Amino acid sequence: MALFPSQASQPADAYTSQAASLSLLPQDSNDPEAQSTKAVKATFITPRDPVIETANGGRLPAVPLDEAEKLNRFKAEAEQSGSSGGEFTIRKDTTELAAAQETDDGASIGDQSSGQSVKPGAPLRTAIPSPKTHPLFPQLPLYGPPTLVRNLQSRAFQLSSAFLSLAFLGTIVLGSLFTSIPLLMQHLFLRLTFRNPGRRRPFYEEEKRREKARNDSASAWKRKRRWHQATPWDGPRHQKDNGLEEEFEPTEGGRDPLICNVGYYAKRVGLDVEEFNVQTEDGFVISLWHVYNPKDYTAASPSRRAQDEPVVFPKDYLADSNATLCRQQPPGKQKYPVLLVHGLLQSAGAYCTNDDDSLAFYLAKSGYDVWLGNNRCGFYPRHQMLSYNDPRMWNWNIRQMGVMDLPALISRVLSETGFSKLGLVCHSQGTTETFVALAKEQRPDLGDKISVFCALAPAVYAGPLIGKMYFKFMRIISPGMFRIMFGIHAFIPFMMLMHRWLPGSIYGALGYRVFSFLFNWSDTRWDRGLRDRMFQFAPVYVSAESMRWWLGRECFASQKCILATREDSRREEEEDEEDEAGLEEYFDNGKAHPSEEHGEGFESPRWRGRKAWYDEHVPPFALWVAGNDELVDGRRLLRRFERGREPHVRVVHAKIIEEYEHLDVIWAMDMIEKVGREVKEVLWKTAPMEAREFCRVPEGCESIHSGVDSGEV
Repeated sequence: MALFPSQASQPADAYTSQAASLSLLPQDSNDPEAQSTKAVKATFITPRDPVIETANGGRLPAVPLDEAEKLNRFKAEAEQSGSSGGEFTIRKDTTELAAAQETDDGASIGDQSSGQSVKPGAPLRTAIPSPKTHPLFPQLPLYGPPTLVRNLQSRAFQLSSAFLSLAFLGTIVLGSLFTSIPLLMQHLFLRLTFRNPGRRRPFYEEEKRREKARNDSASAWKRKRRWHQATPWDGPRHQKDNGLEEEFEPTEGGRDPLICNVGYYAKRVGLDVEEFNVQTEDGFVISLWHVYNPKDYTAASPSRRAQDEPVVFPKDYLADSNATLCRQQPPGKQKYPVLLVHGLLQSAGAYCTNDDDSLAFYLAKSGYDVWLGNNRCGFYPRHQMLSYNDPRMWNWNIRQMGVMDLPALISRVLSETGFSKLGLVCHSQGTTETFVALAKEQRPDLGDKISVFCALAPAVYAGPLIGKMYFKFMRIISPGMFRIMFGIHAFIPFMMLMHRWLPGSIYGALGYRVFSFLFNWSDTRWDRGLRDRMFQFAPVYVSAESMRWWLGRECFASQKCILATREDSRREEEEDEEDEAGLEEYFDNGKAHPSEEHGEGFESPRWRGRKAWYDEHVPPFALWVAGNDELVDGRRLLRRFERGREPHVRVVHAKIIEEYEHLDVIWAMDMIEKVGREVKEVLWKTAPMEAREFCRVPEGCESIHSGVDSGEV
């Protein structure tokens, strides 16, 4: 971009002006605090993901690419002219990035006449990304430093969204209650005719058994507290099957108070949880929970668990003193690390709601070192520099979660444990951010840190549910109207107020009804006695911008895929249909096989991998697809892999559980049998050989041999 003559003659002024537009606070005074938050340069986490570094070493997130490049260019020009001190190396790939922002046929994407702007001073309603942007990941709005006008505009959005989003939520709640009437009438009819409605449930007898076990355990705990003497604890069956009754002794018990506290539920099964604070490369502070057995591990000190620098995988992270202490444990005592990441509107507590049948506790008791990763904001929005009411605090979507949050979590786990790789288990949105992060245009080198990626209900392609009326409404409204309805801060924050104010039992029942109505879930395969507990860890704070990515007119809801446009998907389907038709002619009519015609193999004429999402860095994949999932289409993802669209992807395990719905892969009563045990085995089979030689063998994996070198899992 050419400079105006006045800018060219005064590079320092151009740089100062651009820096002021990207700083935390207005730079129109000599206030030392404001000066310390001045934008200094843009650091590119990936070629498309710049963050702003401030004078005090802080990080500001989500600045549009063009604005970040202008800041660096002006800085370089100012330094070259001698008008500004310091060292700086300008990026050389501006032309390449501009080319990368175009479609395959060379046409740039976006509506030039939309009336929307990327200028820092633009009204908030029109402050949207540059039209030259990727169709699946459009640039985020630019919100400059706070001014009186901007603060008033921000408050206006908060006020409008408070009423309109509450009306939207109220409509959903009423809809959920209305659709519950037929179920209620059926329940009453069965009761009046002296029949038990529960007997229709597939796990009725097991539910009764578990309920009795919980009641007996609560009574035993009460007696123990009253008489101050030890009382045998009748734990769930998986604890007994593994012969671990004495190794894990509960330190909490009694009646379930229904609280949002992962540590409390861990103590009920003889484990404990410590919280680490992790800083992302764009300055967010996120929570990482470590599940451990207090009998063989001492919790880290508060200083060790504090947030670290916003740098991932520093050169000496494996030489860190904490990691060295972990490696000094004798062979057979160290546990292989596993990171679990949650789904949309949830926290990592979703993995901890079913006592010993919870995936996190099951893996921990089997012999893994379990870590639970939470995405940005969560229950307590935190940033090194930004406050709750600053729009920049909420200016992120799935791209930032994958490119920033996931690497920060993985880096911290590896730094704490001293391993070079870990096993990654994700559910729903957690799989989305991982599939995005591993893509060759994002952070493909992250795959070198992952021994296997276990995807539960992988969310890559949209299911039929996206066509429901209320989702379609959010897709047809304009970006400006979306912001008026849902704001530019947190998405429907009233849900969090309800979470804090309502008793656990009422909130759990209401939460189930609302989410069941929205996503067509049912509790058919869940332990109904624990259902209220399951909803104590949801929802969490998410940004309105993130929900716009999922449901708005521009991204997932429109393209119906996270990494391919609707046109790309259509072309691939047509190619597959043509290939299948060619095979039918070969078998039915004796025509030449496609491979005979082209001489290069059946797949090569279409060069199926020409639009592959992943490169050679991608880790092995293991997938568990819910066959009755209307929210996402896992079968379509499996077909992509089966048809050779991803030549670098090695699927080491794939399973479709026909009767499962979206949440059953983590909450079903038979989840351990159908998912958990297989996850446990795949994690160990794909673990690096050096880790297998040094680590404790997980329970039940004694006969599992490595499948990494042989290619068989």
